This record gives sequence, structure tokens and C-alpha cells, in this order.
Amino acid sequence: MAAMETPVCEFGWKPADFALKGTDGKTYTLADAAGPNGLLVVFICNHCPYVRAVIDRLVDDVTQLQDKGIGAIAIMPNDTETYPDDSFDKMQAFAKQHGFTFPYVIDETQEVAKAYGAVCTPDFFGFNADLELQYRGRLDESRKEAAPNAKRELLEAMTQVAETGQGPREQVPSMGCSIKWKSAA
Repeated sequence: MAAMETPVCEFGWKPADFALKGTDGKTYTLADAAGPNGLLVVFICNHCPYVRAVIDRLVDDVTQLQDKGIGAIAIMPNDTETYPDDSFDKMQAFAKQHGFTFPYVIDETQEVAKAYGAVCTPDFFGFNADLELQYRGRLDESRKEAAPNAKRELLEAMTQVAETGQGPREQVPSMGCSIKWKSAA
């Protein structure tokens, strides 16, 4: 599990569309996930200690952002054959256990993760209402353990995006486990 950091935000970058199966059995597209004031796309998985350390805080922050008109979707990009803890059945249990208020979808081909340039879990992509990238930072300063009383960087940044359409210029990269890519056949 190599720790990886996300690249800096490429302001204005437009996201690739997708059609991915959710843990609720529905298929979700970019338009389905977007809210009137923006969209948060998060690449996560079930087994990563970085994700596990912050998942309840992430769910809470997303719920607050949804109240501000920010839509959200979590995408699981890992190779489930090599990492069975990230299987679709376990994704369903993980979403239920943590009370997800947003779709949790699987990127079986890994094409979406590649199109976004996702490198780790968690990896956050915050877009404004025009679907222009405004945030590529971290949730907060937590690593493999939740940092108590941490500044809520993602929540503050996406609240700013909802209100102004612009993200903060200063962003700290997210850190997490590398995405588990399928071997080339």
C-alpha cells in the first residue's frame, strides 16, 4: 500500500462523464450526481486505512454540502479480484454501515479513474456549478488516524465553491493508498 499524494488543482478542468453502477442497483451519470451549486467526486474504497480513518467525517461533510446544493458521488476504482475487500457486495455493506447519503458506484473498467487522473483513495475532485474543477485538496489533516479538531478543509472549500463558484487558491494535497490498478493482460 504505497502512500500517494494528489497533484495540485488544475482550475477549470472539465470532468469526464460516466455511467457507473451504484450500490443501490441504479446507474449514475455525471448529470445525475451534480447539484445546482456543484459536484464533489470522491474516489474511495472500503479497505484503505486513510479512507477508514475519515469516512464518518466525510459522510457528515457531504451531508452538509448537499444542503448547500453540492451533489456528491463516491467512486470505487480498485481491482476487486486482487482486493476482494473492495468487492461490490462489500461496497454495499460499507455504504450502509456508514449511512451514505450519496451514490457509491463501482468503476469496474477503471476508465473513469484514469480519465480523472485519480491516484489514491481518498482523492477529491470539487467542481462548481459549471462543472469546472475548483478543489483537489484533502478532507483535513487526518492520515491513517482521524486528526481531532482538524480544520475542515474540504467542507470549507466546497462551501466557498457553492457560494462563489471559486475554490481556494491554496490547497493541501490529499494523501492515501495508491489505486489498485488491474495488471495489463
